[in-house]
Amino acid sequence: MNQELNPEQEGSYSIYQNEKGEILIMLNHRRGGPENPRFVYDGSSRALLYRSRESAVFLDNINEEARIPLKAVDEVLVAELDGDEVAREYDVPVRIVRSLEALGK
Repeated sequence: MNQELNPEQEGSYSIYQNEKGEILIMLNHRRGGPENPRFVYDGSSRALLYRSRESAVFLDNINEEARIPLKAVDEVLVAELDGDEVAREYDVPVRIVRSLEALGK
């Protein structure tokens, strides 16, 4: 991972799962589009949405009910909201890692 990248902290986001088991993550819109995005997750209360070489977002306090479903999918749909409007949406592959903390070292 790029050592100069300083992930932002997302203050407010929502995670939804439909009847098919697909997951939607809604968060605030950011400048610049995604470029080879990845959702990096270790099963804990924290995940990293890597949007591009210049943009990454930490999602903290993931609800316990969402943790097992997040580890069970290959991709999530991310919707970035600008106010009440969907500014952008994109599919993101999920990468399960042993520890997010170990990635930062």
